[in-house]
Amino acid sequence: MGIFENVSIIKKANIYFDGKVTSRVVLFDSGEKKTLGIMLPGEYEFGTELKEIMEITAGNLDVQLPGSDEWVNFIGGSQFEVSANSSFKLIVKETTDYCCSYIKE
Repeated sequence: MGIFENVSIIKKANIYFDGKVTSRVVLFDSGEKKTLGIMLPGEYEFGTELKEIMEITAGNLDVQLPGSDEWVNFIGGSQFEVSANSSFKLIVKETTDYCCSYIKE
């Protein structure tokens, strides 16, 4: 889905890692929540409360998913899933644009 219609956007940005990762929250009438963001090159670790689906719309990064020692490469047009109440590591190789969906289970 390239366009979100009939949504509310929270103006205040989420800013992490000294501004190297930023996002905006998009709220849907259905109660669904997503964030749209940009990650600059660097190494990061994030924790989750809900299950997350990370859609990479542009860029290049390696991801170490929870419980794995393996690093997996993701580029624009790909996505990965992270379980709730876990953490995952990223090595962002080039500026990366993403959309994160939060899934209540």
